[in-house]
Amino acid sequence: MTETIWFLVVGGVLIFMGLASSTFKQLPISSAMVYLAIGFGIGPFGIGLLKIDLLGDAALLRRITEAAMLVSLFAIGLRLRVPPADRIWLLPVRLGLVAMVATVAIMTLVGVYLLHMSWGPALLIAAMLAPTDPVLAHDVQVQVPGDVDLLRFSLTGEGGLNDGIALPFALLGIAVCNYEASPQQTLNWHFASDAL
Repeated sequence: MTETIWFLVVGGVLIFMGLASSTFKQLPISSAMVYLAIGFGIGPFGIGLLKIDLLGDAALLRRITEAAMLVSLFAIGLRLRVPPADRIWLLPVRLGLVAMVATVAIMTLVGVYLLHMSWGPALLIAAMLAPTDPVLAHDVQVQVPGDVDLLRFSLTGEGGLNDGIALPFALLGIAVCNYEASPQQTLNWHFASDAL
């Protein structure tokens, strides 16, 4: 699948979602469920338009996921129009920073001592599982800019912070996995990542 077709498909899906958003608000489904259904429908189990080769399309998939993450975090940031020095940020920062670090640490220890994993994979899995999914709390998040309700603001702020806070732990987990690997595995991983 060429890059042009990728962008046409993504653009078409975004236009469809923009036009149908008012309809979806009246239904008991989230936009994430609709995106999942569209992906399944155009994927290999549907009409087969979307065929992804994880190794061959890795660079393009990385660009698309980075752009999606930036758009998502930017959209959250636009709704949180509160100065950084405002005291309302204390709870989201505690949820996003203190709770995330504690959760990653506890999950890593559980992986190492209870599941008998190596430190690298345990840390990587903990970093992937620790962030909460803001989609699950979509109905109670800030919907209009300037809303300073403590519960809605805290959930929205934490949803935006947790992904950025989990990234260094994920990178550290990959580095520890690389350190724990044998020299041959390290060389293979290094050359495979350079090819991407």
